[in-house]
Amino acid sequence: MKAVVLSAGQGKRLLPLTVENPKCLLPVQSGEPILGWQLRSLARGGVDRVLVVLGFGAERVEAWLAANPVPGIACETLFNPFYTSSDNLVTCWVARGAMSDDFLLLNGDTIFEDAVLDRVLDAPPAPITVAIDHKHRYDEDDMKVSLDPLGRLLAIGKWLPTPMVGGESIGLVAFRGSGPKLFTGALEDAVRRPEAMHQWYLSVVNRIAQATAVETASVRGLWWREIDSPDDLAGAQRDLAARGANAPR
Repeated sequence: MKAVVLSAGQGKRLLPLTVENPKCLLPVQSGEPILGWQLRSLARGGVDRVLVVLGFGAERVEAWLAANPVPGIACETLFNPFYTSSDNLVTCWVARGAMSDDFLLLNGDTIFEDAVLDRVLDAPPAPITVAIDHKHRYDEDDMKVSLDPLGRLLAIGKWLPTPMVGGESIGLVAFRGSGPKLFTGALEDAVRRPEAMHQWYLSVVNRIAQATAVETASVRGLWWREIDSPDDLAGAQRDLAARGANAPR
């Protein structure tokens, strides 16, 4: 299995921590950065090839990767030259050449315990499976999802009105079988539109869901964190410090 990790952003909401270091190099436990946590988690889940898409601080990330190889994973990098002016739809499009067979797509700011990846990979095979979680209240920054009674994706986006919301995307998607071709074809169509520079790749998944069944895998009850702000980072660090040797791995 292959994974594509989107780590092109600086993480401006984490300034001044990201003045020089990109978000993916911020430490989360015992000096290990977000990217290191992700790669080790992917390796334990059976992923043996990873493409990390870089932008801000690319040289620093490449140096860290060279100095900290993860056993069992062949790791490559790809530079997104549009990272200063685009959101992650374009970052995905830049990486489309690595999406010819089954792969996982992972946001560069999401960390999770091993059971999260297990649950996604153990879900019934489907072209596209979006990992989702559930909570009592959602805010404007959550990537919200609307579901049908069988748990299939009806819509996904931060814009979804509260009555439609049945969960949130955690930033992990599996593409299998016909899914990679379906996704890359939709990416090619999307980048032809001017608004693509300011859209997320999940807007493409949303468009696919209007015509093709997109499945979801619930990770309710499992540990994961998205790190967008200093509070998010501090919370993840506290969680992992408290768990100590029992940290979710």
